[in-house]
Amino acid sequence: MTRLIGVEFAKFFATRTWMWTGALLAAAAFGMTAVVGIAGPTGTPPLPGPDTEDGLAVAIGMSGMLVIVPALVGLTAMTGEYRHGTAVPTFLAAPRRWRVVAAKLAAFTAIGAGYGAVAAAAGGAGIALACAVLGVQPAAGTAAIAAGLARAALAITVYTLIGVGFGALVRNQLAGLAVLGGYLYFIDPMLSFFPVLGPLQPFLPRGATDGLTGFGALAERVAAESGIAAPDLLAPGPAALVLLGYALLAAAAAVALPVRRDVV
Repeated sequence: MTRLIGVEFAKFFATRTWMWTGALLAAAAFGMTAVVGIAGPTGTPPLPGPDTEDGLAVAIGMSGMLVIVPALVGLTAMTGEYRHGTAVPTFLAAPRRWRVVAAKLAAFTAIGAGYGAVAAAAGGAGIALACAVLGVQPAAGTAAIAAGLARAALAITVYTLIGVGFGALVRNQLAGLAVLGGYLYFIDPMLSFFPVLGPLQPFLPRGATDGLTGFGALAERVAAESGIAAPDLLAPGPAALVLLGYALLAAAAAVALPVRRDVV
């Protein structure tokens, strides 16, 4: 297992993709938190600034919009084996396929945590810039802001594992990206408009992510301005448990499916 995990790290860092992905994630996290913090109070609808608790929650919660990036990283870890034709030699070299997948899950848990730390640091820098530009003090102390950013980092880590599991399910990189992106940014949010399905949203991946990262503060603001009812999201603790449950399901699928399927 140690060698297999080492191989996964070696493959991941063999190209510059990890560097560009990390740079993209950091730039997006920094830019989104800074822009929301600076321009939010003058927007339509106006958003609270970082000198308010809701404003901080909105800025930190913007990181939840970036989970498609680590999900794609995890997805590629699995689908790349089939896309580049390395699945056959990989599974021949390690006939117990579950070990290969378990090594991927272990390696990409660490990689997802690294991406989460990068996004959290960049988001914190964006909040600091917004406060400096506006000449205000953040509504919460450093520890509270760090805790919020840590929750966003946890979401990014979890979605990396979800990507690995989903990659084992679909095996096609482009199809997996389209399905994940469409679900997270279109289908899941649309469920809140259906009275029967709306109560389920806090327990779905998008709703749990919003509850964990604090993005629900923005959803409530927009819903109030639009005259629609916003879903009651879970508190960060229960939302984290729901997301971890999805990660475990994804991990179980990632381990079980390659064992039972033909490689090609």
